[in-house]
Amino acid sequence: MYRNDGFRDLQRQACLRLPAKVPVGRIVYTRHALPAALPVNFCLEADGAVLLRTAAASELACAIDGAVVAFEADEADEADEADAATHSGWSVVVTGSATVVTDPAEHERLAGTGPRFWLPSPREVFIRIEAELVTGRDLADGSSMYGPGPSF
Repeated sequence: MYRNDGFRDLQRQACLRLPAKVPVGRIVYTRHALPAALPVNFCLEADGAVLLRTAAASELACAIDGAVVAFEADEADEADEADAATHSGWSVVVTGSATVVTDPAEHERLAGTGPRFWLPSPREVFIRIEAELVTGRDLADGSSMYGPGPSF
């Protein structure tokens, strides 16, 4: 972060609480040697791991199993132009190894507590993203030494 850019770095524990406030995040992974981002529903485990649920044969499951990926969630409150100083929001990125959950007992547990699948599939899998690197920042009021802060 650049000093005085209007953003504030968040501590790890704050970063691990905020994503639970939003229903959708984005998984960032490599697709055909290029970066790809896909909106997904998710839930968080107590240890900060991000859980996704998808079809076992999906391109996503095949592409990220065993790969290092990033997961991003954010929330931005936009003000009207007459009150630009009230822009606020936050963004959190969890980076880590993604693995398909293969343990039958763990799969059964997650079937009851994990994220819901938007489009039912005959065979679904859970993907766990370990919270190896967690970063976040917030923009509390849109102000900085340079006037209104950047927009999201």
